[in-house]
Amino acid sequence: MALDTIDRRILSALQRKGRMANAELSEAVNLSPSACHRRVQRLEKDGYIRDYVALLDARKMKVPTTVFVEITLQGQTDEVLDAFEKAVARIPDVLECHLMAGSADYLLKVVAQDTEDFARIHRQSLARLPGVGQMQSSFALRTVFKTTALPV
Repeated sequence: MALDTIDRRILSALQRKGRMANAELSEAVNLSPSACHRRVQRLEKDGYIRDYVALLDARKMKVPTTVFVEITLQGQTDEVLDAFEKAVARIPDVLECHLMAGSADYLLKVVAQDTEDFARIHRQSLARLPGVGQMQSSFALRTVFKTTALPV
């Protein structure tokens, strides 16, 4: 299904404010509430809208430190990649894991309370991941810009 202008406006509005009431959304995109509701249901059914979530404040959750970890594996067989991916998915402090092209095989986004907490995460979880040959960590000093909104 191709997205039209109204679909894109709906998606854009919901990315900014996911708890927007249908009446408010329909007004924002200049559509009747019933037509707007049908479109949102179709966008959900067709997988354009995967889910609705609450975005938490990392500072209030006491994990203000963001660390990007580049991981190079010892090998790249399917078994090594699968074992690594399954194990890393079980670490709650890892928010994202990306298979990369370039010098590192994976890039992880990890949150921690501080450097000591990251040292614990590194020692107890990251260092125990299967197949890891090399690991390099970079601490974010400050987040300049951050969004979860995709361009529509």
